[in-house]
Amino acid sequence: MKVVLQNLTKIFPSRNKKGEEVVAVNDFTFTIPDGKLIGLLGPSGCGKSTTLYMISGLQKPSGGQIFFGDDDVTELSAENRGVGLVFQNYALYPHMTVKQNIMFPLQNLKGEDKLTKTEMIERAYTAAKLVQIDDLMDRKPSELSGGQQQRVAIARALVKMPKVLLLDEPLSNLDARLRLQTREEIRRIQKETGITTIFVTHDQEEAMSISDMIVVMKLGVVQQTGKPQDVYDDPVNLFVAKFLGTPPINVFNGKVADGKLYIGDAAVLDTPGVADQEVTVGIRPEGFILDDNGPLVCKLSGIEVMGRDVSVVSTHEASLNPVIRSIINADNKIAAGETVSYSLKAHKVMIFSKEDESRIYF
Repeated sequence: MKVVLQNLTKIFPSRNKKGEEVVAVNDFTFTIPDGKLIGLLGPSGCGKSTTLYMISGLQKPSGGQIFFGDDDVTELSAENRGVGLVFQNYALYPHMTVKQNIMFPLQNLKGEDKLTKTEMIERAYTAAKLVQIDDLMDRKPSELSGGQQQRVAIARALVKMPKVLLLDEPLSNLDARLRLQTREEIRRIQKETGITTIFVTHDQEEAMSISDMIVVMKLGVVQQTGKPQDVYDDPVNLFVAKFLGTPPINVFNGKVADGKLYIGDAAVLDTPGVADQEVTVGIRPEGFILDDNGPLVCKLSGIEVMGRDVSVVSTHEASLNPVIRSIINADNKIAAGETVSYSLKAHKVMIFSKEDESRIYF
C-alpha cells in the first residue's frame, strides 16, 4: 500500500494563555512506496512519533492530507485504516496468554470481516510462526524475555493483515545484542510479508541498517530523504552530517581562500569555484589517510585497536569536537610520537556555510 503525505502539519496548543503553540510537524510532504520499509529518524522532539500517530489515525492533523493508495484517509478513524501499530513499551495484556494477546484484535472484527474462533486461532498461529514464537503461545508476558515480548507485539499487529505496519521505537527497550537480532527479524518479516512499513527511531544505525529509505527530521521539519547510504555520503546540511555516522563526523572551523580549504594554517584540499569565506568543515572518520607529509597535523592522544580497524584519537586547535577520531586500517603502522599527520579523501570531506549550515559543494 502506497502512503502519501501531503503538507502534513500538527500544531499543539499552548499549555497556558501566554505560551506559544508548538509546531510538532511542519508541512511534511513525502510518498512512501508500496512494500518498502521507511525509517523516520531524528532526535527526541523532532516530530517523528507524531507523524506516525497521524498516519495511524491516533492523532488528527492540523493541516494536510494522508492517502493510502488513492484513498484519502485523513478523517478516517484509526480502527478503519487497516494499520498495525507496535508501541515502544509493547502494550501487552499481562493477564492474557501470548495466543490471547495475538488474537485480541481479531475479536473486535465485525460484519463481513468477523472470524470464527477456529479461523482466529489459525491466524494467530500463522502470525506467531512468522515471528518465531509459535512454541510460546500458552505463556504470559511476564514469562517472556524483552525480545519475545516484542515479537508478540509484532505478531499482534500482523495478525490483522494490515495495509501498513507502524513501528514506534520498537527496539529501544532491548539490550544491544537483542536489538541487532530483532532489527534483522523485522527486516526479514517485512520482506516476507511485503507490507509497507514505517519505522520510527532516534538510533541512526538502526534506521540505516534496515530501511529502504530514511527521512531525517529536526524540530518538525524534514531535513533530507533518500537511501541511507546516499544520505550518509551526501548530507544536505551540517545537522544531517552530524546526526548520521558512528563514530560521528569530525567537525572543524575552517576557511576557503584562493581556491583552497584551510584548517588552521594548513591548506588541506583544493576547492575550485568556492568563494573565499569562513566555513565549517566535516571529515568522516574514514576520510583520513596516514601520511608523514600530510598537511593536517594533529596532536596524538591515543590509539584504540578494534580488530580489523584502528581508531586514532587526536586533537586539533580548530576542532569543534573534543577529540578527533580517525578510522585507519589495522595494517597501517602508526609511528610513536606526539603528532600524527594526515592527507584527506576529498569525497569524505564536506564544507558547510557558517550562516545557515547548508552544504557548500566543491
